[in-house]
Amino acid sequence: MKFHWFNLMPYPYLPDDFRQKYRSVWVDVDSRLYDPVKGHRIYHDYLDLLEFAAELGFDGIGVNEHHANAYGLMPSPALMAATLARRTRNVSIVLLGMSIALYNPPTRVAEEMAMLDVISGGRLIAGFPVGTSMDTNYAFGANPATLRERYQENHDLIIRAWTDPDVFAWNGRFNKLRYVNIWPRPIQKPHPPIWIPGGGSIETWDFCAARGYNYSYLSFSGFKRAAQLMNGFHDRVAELGLPFNPYQASFAQQIIVAESDAEAEESYFQHAKYFFERCLHIYPGFADAPGYRTEATIRAGLKAQVGGVSSGGAVGKSYRQCVDEGFLVAGNPDQVTEQMEHLITSLRVGHVFCLLHIGDMPREKCEKSTRLFAEKVMPRLRHLWQGYEDHWSPRPLPPHLMAEPRPIRQPINA
Repeated sequence: MKFHWFNLMPYPYLPDDFRQKYRSVWVDVDSRLYDPVKGHRIYHDYLDLLEFAAELGFDGIGVNEHHANAYGLMPSPALMAATLARRTRNVSIVLLGMSIALYNPPTRVAEEMAMLDVISGGRLIAGFPVGTSMDTNYAFGANPATLRERYQENHDLIIRAWTDPDVFAWNGRFNKLRYVNIWPRPIQKPHPPIWIPGGGSIETWDFCAARGYNYSYLSFSGFKRAAQLMNGFHDRVAELGLPFNPYQASFAQQIIVAESDAEAEESYFQHAKYFFERCLHIYPGFADAPGYRTEATIRAGLKAQVGGVSSGGAVGKSYRQCVDEGFLVAGNPDQVTEQMEHLITSLRVGHVFCLLHIGDMPREKCEKSTRLFAEKVMPRLRHLWQGYEDHWSPRPLPPHLMAEPRPIRQPINA
């Protein structure tokens, strides 16, 4: 069983009346709410937490891409991944990911991810999200009617750029390049493992199954509501005659580990409320542009996942309701272990993204919860899925080939 510490990097200073006064945390959120001086400290705290998780033995540390929002302060996840690649060892860099339909040309993604794979010594996991409707259709103006066709072509171009050693020309519908010849090339062959974040589209099941990619469901509705999508993916894999492997699936869950259930509620739940009530306050019109979801997905009754949470979800629910309904996995280490085992076995996932930083949670609280999970929960779940081989984790260089960056030198006093 594999565990990845994932940080959305939300802005923790939204006002108490944010939900009443502002229409949305995404797309048209008032930029005057952002303080770049506070932002300086926020970025360093968040990067410190990711490095802390690597030191505690998490299998991966994850970052992602969003735009024009206070929900996640990472318009350039490659920048975050680059500093983490330089400052960590023996941990996967989960770039989940770069919204490949937004890059013109997408060879930029191929180049930057290849650089990250080389810098990290082959520790990169390459995530290829379609991107939320807020990011792609509204913040970047991408046409929802052609978004998925562009995504498909950009994907094909990136894969060929990584795997074809010869210079080639590309004459596609959206990209026309006379010379494709990326330098550097990734360490991992034929390319880094590819994970596809899914948020409610059934086409993603076939896309992952046919290519042997990992299907990553990033849900904020909790693991109990995720069963429809996760079981749908596994059922689709079986229908195609492919073998079941839990490591081909991953799931994101918000987690609180405290010394006691009472401490989880009294000290930590306020930060989960901040996230649910402010960071997920999304104007419904931004969550699902016409044409963003395909006809097949609409007919299957699957909604864009952020759309459902923004219009209700955990807002107004008590701590006990959030735990009982699966929005949160929370409590003391024994309680969290029991809940996590139920999540892992019911969803049949071999990778879990542990969202241990939630909302406006201070660094010290997050460190405590993260340490408790790493030391008192994670070891008790490692045995799950023994007998299955994980084909979706990186294949780094052997230790004797890994570079050892020089330690940071202290300034010489004049």
